[in-house]
Amino acid sequence: MTLPFPEYDALDGLALADLVRRREVSAAQVTEAALARMAARNPALNAVVRPLEQLARDMASRVPADAAFAGVPMLIKDLVATIAGVPTSYGTKVMQQVTPGHDSELVARYRRAGAVFIGKSNTPELGLTPFTESEALGPARNPWNLDRTPGGSSGGSGAAVAARIVPIGHGGDGGGSIRIPASCNGLFGLKPTRGRLPTGPDMGDSWRGFVQEHVITRSVRDSAAMLDATAGEDVGTPVACPAQERPYLDEVARDPQPLRIAVSTTPFFGSTVHADCVAALNDSAALLESLGHHVERAEPVVDGARLAKAFLTVVAAECRADLEWMGEQLRRAPRADDVEAATWALGLVGASYKASEYASSARLLQAAGRTCGEFFTRYDLLVTPTLGAPPIPIGALLPSGAERAALTLFGRMKLGGVLKLAGLLDETARKVFGFIPYTPLFNVTGQPAMSMPLYWNADGLPIGTQFVGRFGDEATLFRIAGQVERARPWAHRVPPGLAM
Repeated sequence: MTLPFPEYDALDGLALADLVRRREVSAAQVTEAALARMAARNPALNAVVRPLEQLARDMASRVPADAAFAGVPMLIKDLVATIAGVPTSYGTKVMQQVTPGHDSELVARYRRAGAVFIGKSNTPELGLTPFTESEALGPARNPWNLDRTPGGSSGGSGAAVAARIVPIGHGGDGGGSIRIPASCNGLFGLKPTRGRLPTGPDMGDSWRGFVQEHVITRSVRDSAAMLDATAGEDVGTPVACPAQERPYLDEVARDPQPLRIAVSTTPFFGSTVHADCVAALNDSAALLESLGHHVERAEPVVDGARLAKAFLTVVAAECRADLEWMGEQLRRAPRADDVEAATWALGLVGASYKASEYASSARLLQAAGRTCGEFFTRYDLLVTPTLGAPPIPIGALLPSGAERAALTLFGRMKLGGVLKLAGLLDETARKVFGFIPYTPLFNVTGQPAMSMPLYWNADGLPIGTQFVGRFGDEATLFRIAGQVERARPWAHRVPPGLAM
C-alpha cells in the first residue's frame, strides 16, 4: 500500500513542525499522512481505540503557525487526560460515553504547542497493569512481535509511536507506565519529576503523587521540547519542583561533564532479572565508560518486600477511590460487573484497609525517598535495566482461570478482608513486580527517570535501559540522553513488516 507523504515515517515531531512552519508541507497534509497510517497499521495493533479524524482535521486547520509542534500528530492516552467533548474510558466499558466538558490543563498546553490529536490510545483498566489488555478495549500488540505486549499502561501510545503512526504519544506513569512501553517498543520515554507538569484542573496528586504524565517519543529532542512546552505549575498545584535553568531542548545538545554513575541489576521490587536485561545493562555501562564517565556498581539499599506491600496498599486504596469516583460520574453506586474481576477485587481490598494502614504505608514509601535522596548525594545517575524481562507474551500476566473464578466469587460476596487474608492478589502482584522490579521505586521517590532503547536481543525485541536522576534534575538526564543518542542512534530501527 502506498501511503501519502512517504517522508513522514522517518521524521520526528520537531522535523515535521519545521516543515509546516516553512510551508513546505501543510498541517493538513501531515494530519492526513497520520490518519492514513492509523487506518493501515492500527488494525493489527489495536493501539488507537478512539480515532478522532474530524477533530484532527479541525485542529490542523487552525494550528498556531509559530508553535513548537505546529501540525504534529499525537495520541492522547484514554486515561486521566481529558479532551473537551471526547469520552475518556479509563479502559472500562461503563465510561465509554462519559464525556468531559473541558480539556485537562496538560491537554490544553498540548493544543497551544500546536499538536493535533488524531485519537485516544489503548490503556488497561484504570491504568492498573504494566500490560495493555483490558476486557473493554482488547489487547494492544507490539509492532516488533504481535504476540508480545507493548507494555502498559501507556501501551497503545508506545505501539503507535513505534509503528510510525505518530511521532509522539501521550502517557502517564504511576509505576513505570511511560518507561515500560518505551522499553517494550524501542523508544525514548521520560517520567518527569513530581510536580514538573500540571495535574489540574480536576486532580491534585494522582496516586499520592506516584503518577506523572508526559510523552513517549522516537527522539530525545521531541521529549525535551515537549517538556519545555508543557512544564510549569498550574493553579492550585499541591506540589512544585525546582525550576529548570534553561530550555531542556538546549540541554540535549550539551555533552555532560564526566559523571559519577552507579549501575545495578539488583531488583528493587522483585527477585530475578532476565539475562537479556542484564546484557543490556552491561552493554550500556560499557558505552557510558567509553564516553568518559566514571561507572561503578552500586544501588540504594531498600526493603523491596515491604515497599512492594506498601505500594500495593496505596494502589488498592486508590483503586477503590477510582471506583467510587466512577460511580459518581455514572450517578449510581459502582457495581462488580462494571469492571474486571481483578479490578473489583483490588478495590475491595483497598476498602478493607484501616486508615492507619494506608498512612503507615505512605510513611514507609516516603522514607524510601529519603534513602534514595542520600544515595544521589554520591552519584549523579543510577542506571538499571528498565524491566525484569523482555516484552512478555500477550496474556502472560492475566489471572489464571482458577484465580479469576476465585476473584469473581469473593468479589461478588464483597469479602475484601477475606481476599486480603487469602492472598488471592499476592501471586498476581508477585508476577507483575517480577516484570517491573525497577520502575515503581522512582514513582515513590518522585525522581525523574527515563528508558533508552540501546539494545535488541537475539529475538529482535527491544530491551530498555533506565536512567534515574536527582529530584528536579531532568537537565542531566537530557544531557546524557543526547550524548548517548548521538553515540548509539536508534531512529533507523524499524519493526519488521512495517508498511513504509
